[in-house]
Amino acid sequence: MRKLVFVLSVLLISGGISAQKQVRSDIREGNKLYKKEKYTEAEIEYRKALDANGKSAEAAYNLGDALYKQEKYKEALEEFQKVIGEEKDKHRISQALHNIGNALMKEKDYAKSIEAYKGSLRLNPSDDETRYNLAIAQKMLQDQQNQQDNQQNKEQNQDQNKDDQQEQEQEQQQKDSQKNKTQEQEQPNEKMSENNAQQLLDAFLQDEKETQEKVQKAQQQHQQRKVTDKNW
Repeated sequence: MRKLVFVLSVLLISGGISAQKQVRSDIREGNKLYKKEKYTEAEIEYRKALDANGKSAEAAYNLGDALYKQEKYKEALEEFQKVIGEEKDKHRISQALHNIGNALMKEKDYAKSIEAYKGSLRLNPSDDETRYNLAIAQKMLQDQQNQQDNQQNKEQNQDQNKDDQQEQEQEQQQKDSQKNKTQEQEQPNEKMSENNAQQLLDAFLQDEKETQEKVQKAQQQHQQRKVTDKNW
């Protein structure tokens, strides 16, 4: 029984050593391809290393770098975050946080990238590159916020202009409606005025007729008187 346990222990140990050798071999091969800028091929080798040992912080870190070079920023973030969970060395954790900040910058998530850079600087305050990237992220965040504020103000102004236009249109419609009502009310008055004018004209003509008749009658009477006078 003891011999069986011993044999199993030896097999497990030898299996672990073999796995570690495979991990190191895959990582070395991946590094060679990475230096040749063959990032897709390097990604494959690093994934093979992680298949052999899923807790390899080195394989995860290098895979994150290969993914970043391929502009697969979200996938790269996942690998760098694995490093933080598995790695014990503060310097390497600081590097992983730096790369997390870079990936977040590419995703335009400037607020989170700032936090990542700050976390990296806490572990390695002398890293000028991280400090420089932090300043850029802070500037980009400010520009982003200013742009959002300007866009919001623009939309508010457009909404206000739209409301003003609608209000003006309503006022104009009310004015037009009132004007139409006034015109409708004035039309009968105009007819009444025309009728009154006709009546006045008719009355004037009647008076003139009567006056002419009176004049003619008076002239006839005068002529009759003259004739009579002659007869005398």
